Amino acid sequence: MDSAVNEWVVGVDSGGSGLRIACAEAAGGRVAATESTREPVRTGPGGMDAGHLLAQVLPPVEAFLARSGGRVTAVAVGAAGMATLGDELRAELPRALARALGVRRLALAADAVTAYAGALGQRPGAVVAGGTGLIALGTDLSGWRRADGWGHLLGDCGSGAWIGRVGLEAAMRAYDGRRHGSAALLARAEERFGPAAGLPGALYPRTDRPAVLASFAPEVARCATEGDRVASRLLRHAAAHIAEAAAAACPAAGDERAGEVEVALTGGLFRLGEPLLVPLEEELTAQLPHARRVAAAGDPLSGAVTLAGALATGTLRLPEDPHLLYVPDH
Repeated sequence: MDSAVNEWVVGVDSGGSGLRIACAEAAGGRVAATESTREPVRTGPGGMDAGHLLAQVLPPVEAFLARSGGRVTAVAVGAAGMATLGDELRAELPRALARALGVRRLALAADAVTAYAGALGQRPGAVVAGGTGLIALGTDLSGWRRADGWGHLLGDCGSGAWIGRVGLEAAMRAYDGRRHGSAALLARAEERFGPAAGLPGALYPRTDRPAVLASFAPEVARCATEGDRVASRLLRHAAAHIAEAAAAACPAAGDERAGEVEVALTGGLFRLGEPLLVPLEEELTAQLPHARRVAAAGDPLSGAVTLAGALATGTLRLPEDPHLLYVPDH
């Protein structure tokens, strides 16, 4: 191998279901190896546990280097909760990675930023990342605009958890005989969770309530596909919320140059299919008439690789931010 190929970057995507790790060429970005774990990074008094993250990241990276030779020149870690739970990572990872791998270039990013970089790269625009939760992030490359991402109690409007919750509410309305209930959703809720009267006891004590609520979102989409008008209306409301978040995050909101701005959608929420996507396209057209919808180029792991590659080559254009995109000085 020549010296260029012997320089590698590492991208890490840390989420609620575990970690994904990619080793890629520093110059061209070609991914040479990937690894995944099913163990999420633990959290403690200082937030996410830096030692636990390193214990999962370093062995596969060191094994890759033993096979391939060369050195790691940059690392980018994207993590859910980085903004609020990333203090320990920001304090400890720079020194730890320098000791273990000799790395001097590091980026610590919120998962919304790696989702953005995966979807649009380093171009200005806006990205809506939707799954169990939902957040929109936009930039004109001078700063970030954020909309929603406030969790299932305060926001995440239009997300999987939101759709699941309003679907179950419609089921309980049907159970009570109130207006705007759905017998179809009630039947699906009882198939999944048991008798409707027991649903509060089955749901409220759960520590994973957002994920449980989101697990019902596909049932809402299925009922809409089968012609249930209540389910279809709920998904139209979700679409309006998602488009509102995109419009709020769009860096050219209210600007005549809005036609230059690209908007992308990324995440598992958008696999619900036509019952959500058809009204969403209508809402995006209405709320962002001059923005251009583009397909997401990649996922958050590819976004982490993009950030690491930009650090390695000195071409980082996305704006630094102490909570969203932290690049420590060395």
